[in-house]
Amino acid sequence: MSTAELLLEIFSEEIPARMQNRAATDLARLLGDGLKDAGFEFTGLRSFAGPRRLTAVIDTLPLKAPDQREERKGPRVGAPEQALAGFLRGAGLESIEQCEIQEAKKGAFYVAIIEKPGLSAGEALAQIIPKLMREFPWPKSMKWGAGDFRWVRPLHGILCQLNGKTVDFEVAGVRTSNQIHGHRMMGPGPFEVSGFADYQKTLAEDGKVILDAAERKALISDQIATLCKKHNLQLAEDAALLDEVTGLAEWPVALLGDMDEDFLELPPEVIQLSMAKHQKYFTVRDPKTGNVAPHFIVIANLQAPDGGKAIAAGNERVLTARLADARYFWDTDLKTPLEARVEKLRDVVFHQELGSIYDKMERVDALARGLAPVVGADPALAERAACLAKADLTSEMVVEFTSLQGVMGRYYALAEASPPSFETRQKGAPQDEGEKAGAHPPHPEVRPQGASKEKGLSDLPKADLFQIADAIRDHYKPQGPSDSVPTDPVSVAVALADKLDTLVGFWAIDEKPTGSKDPYALRRAALGVIRLVLENGVRLSIPVALIPFFHSRLKVYLRDSGARHDLIDAVLTPEQDDLVSIVDRVSALGEFLKTEDGEPLLAGAKRASNIVKIEEKKDGAAIDEDVDPALFTQAEEKALYAALSEAQEKAALALKDENYTAAMAALAPLRPVIDSFFDKVTVNADDPKLRANRLALLNMFRQSLRAVADFDKIAG
Repeated sequence: MSTAELLLEIFSEEIPARMQNRAATDLARLLGDGLKDAGFEFTGLRSFAGPRRLTAVIDTLPLKAPDQREERKGPRVGAPEQALAGFLRGAGLESIEQCEIQEAKKGAFYVAIIEKPGLSAGEALAQIIPKLMREFPWPKSMKWGAGDFRWVRPLHGILCQLNGKTVDFEVAGVRTSNQIHGHRMMGPGPFEVSGFADYQKTLAEDGKVILDAAERKALISDQIATLCKKHNLQLAEDAALLDEVTGLAEWPVALLGDMDEDFLELPPEVIQLSMAKHQKYFTVRDPKTGNVAPHFIVIANLQAPDGGKAIAAGNERVLTARLADARYFWDTDLKTPLEARVEKLRDVVFHQELGSIYDKMERVDALARGLAPVVGADPALAERAACLAKADLTSEMVVEFTSLQGVMGRYYALAEASPPSFETRQKGAPQDEGEKAGAHPPHPEVRPQGASKEKGLSDLPKADLFQIADAIRDHYKPQGPSDSVPTDPVSVAVALADKLDTLVGFWAIDEKPTGSKDPYALRRAALGVIRLVLENGVRLSIPVALIPFFHSRLKVYLRDSGARHDLIDAVLTPEQDDLVSIVDRVSALGEFLKTEDGEPLLAGAKRASNIVKIEEKKDGAAIDEDVDPALFTQAEEKALYAALSEAQEKAALALKDENYTAAMAALAPLRPVIDSFFDKVTVNADDPKLRANRLALLNMFRQSLRAVADFDKIAG
């Protein structure tokens, strides 16, 4: 069958960068599904997205879909006229003479043979593409003009070609053509094209448009690297910004700009976020110090005649205004001590049923004090940090840049110390002995009482101040699987307290995640607790109501870490609330199964369990009798009983010491004796007492293993 190349371009006003990758995927999916539904088989489907166009190409598409033949069974011969008439209407036939008669066991019946010629590719595309465009799943779309058609932005052109020839159809008043448009300024066009190779070449050479987002992204990265090398700078990596600027420029050109060095007094996070959020600039650093350098990199969408000098200068002026705003926020915020902001949290709602942020703060600081001994933190420092952790939410800077919550709180806390120590700390100077954690004894009086306090932040020893400041910054962490986990005990206490309070609170008002919906990010909070506990080795009891939820999140965490799901199920019991213990058990079980005794013992365990289950079902009652050694008649019974007694004792001691590797090792000697038992002993003996005792022995074997892990749940 003859095939053709299909080329489709949908040209519009600017497509938001965040929507482009998904749009390319959706275009390929919808186009492919539509063609498959029409009976076409094709190869080489690819899609592309850029600032103003969505493109799809199929290397080989049949020019015609296969003809379809359908046999539709109708009424029996001799059926009433009314039944025959209804059948003919449904089959699209005029006379019963057009049907075949086929014989069956219950007699002859009519069969309508419906033959449909396959659509040509052009006919199919003229139906499929307008439909997919009307149904395209943009996150946001708009209408324009008088029609009701919606697209992400106003539609300007559609190119649809089979082997270079235009497929004629119309969408929202826009008819297909063989013309495309390039870069707005450097190559607007229109240009006539014929086929994908000509299309891509014309866009690049005449239209100054790089079609492939991956190519644009690589080009931007290479240009940035070249600039950094030339000017001895180091890029502050920002993967999200790189993706965004890739979607903003059809012809990207990286340019280096300068900024006023006075702005370097601002926290580096403020500078970087101001650049990235508002201006889409990349931050660069001095490779010797790691500090922010007084420069930035902007990705222009233009090859300027002057090499980009005017563009860089214009961006410098805009950045100066942005950073001036940031400096105003910074200077304004520093006028109000962090502790003075705590009272303002009464006016910030956390949740209608859970009160204000101030209410949450009071719960968290009490919880942090209680958790402090568990994680090895000073209770007073943990409580003080928790009291101040949310205070920066009322600052000008955090209102403008919400992602800096916690980060700014740390800076404001440190700024209340003497300026020299604050500046030294910002520049990354090493701590002196007095600043090192543990250099000062605990200070229970650091917690302010009501409106007054015994000691202000500026009065604290540096080591205590830095622990509090770091805990303020880190109490939101970890916020995702790639985020770092706090390790300082005070930070761990406050981070755990904040997340546990959120989880317990929303559980109390029955606002739990359902299906894919999790509006309060409770799954993320639970994962945060899991990572804090496991990566810091914290032995923490989970609230009873939350245990099933934590078990489900722990399973996800462990599976993502490479653990076998069946091993997780084997060690989990409904009441287990010690996450560290669960993980240690899974690890020990996995290692044991790799030993020479592991798999054979698993096989024996499954055989024993199956026998017990079958006999319990047959007898209609659970086997729970004690083993009577006096009824043993064979050496293999005695050997198994002795080995079980010894294994139970050793495993119990190991479990008490939480030595799960030793508990598993205690089971290893059971392997040869259970094998010998099955080889020589008939469980279902004729004597009812012998049978019952041998089943009890197998049940003892099963229960001995279950004390360590439920081998029934292990695959194999």
